[in-house]
Amino acid sequence: MKKRQTSKAQSQVLLKHGVRSGLEDVICQELSQRGIPYKYEELTLTYTQPEKQRKYTPDIVLENGIVVEIKGRWVTADRQKIALVKKQYPEMDLRMVFSNSKAKISKASKTTYADIYRDWETDRKSTRLNSSHLKLSRMPSSA
Repeated sequence: MKKRQTSKAQSQVLLKHGVRSGLEDVICQELSQRGIPYKYEELTLTYTQPEKQRKYTPDIVLENGIVVEIKGRWVTADRQKIALVKKQYPEMDLRMVFSNSKAKISKASKTTYADIYRDWETDRKSTRLNSSHLKLSRMPSSA
């Protein structure tokens, strides 16, 4: 199966609209259409990667303080980064939105993105951003 890649022209259009991916664009448009105020990539957190200090800029911060990270592919480096941020900012309410939460972390693994996030969020009732978090009747479908 061929991987679908974003062309340079598509990337420039997305960046012109202030987002980095098509999924982020869909979510931001849905929030805007519903009149839900949000800030896109305005919060930057300093976190420490062993022996290195890094910065993390979440995709969306809602007015109620919920931080939303939107992922199409959730590669190892991103999972490690989010794990470090969650550990170093335990008071932060960080939610993940996946284009496919049932995607496997690798071809050889049975573990899904949702499985990892569920392990991190054992004290939460939900493992994904749902309509009650945003006061939406439904989440937008990706095209």
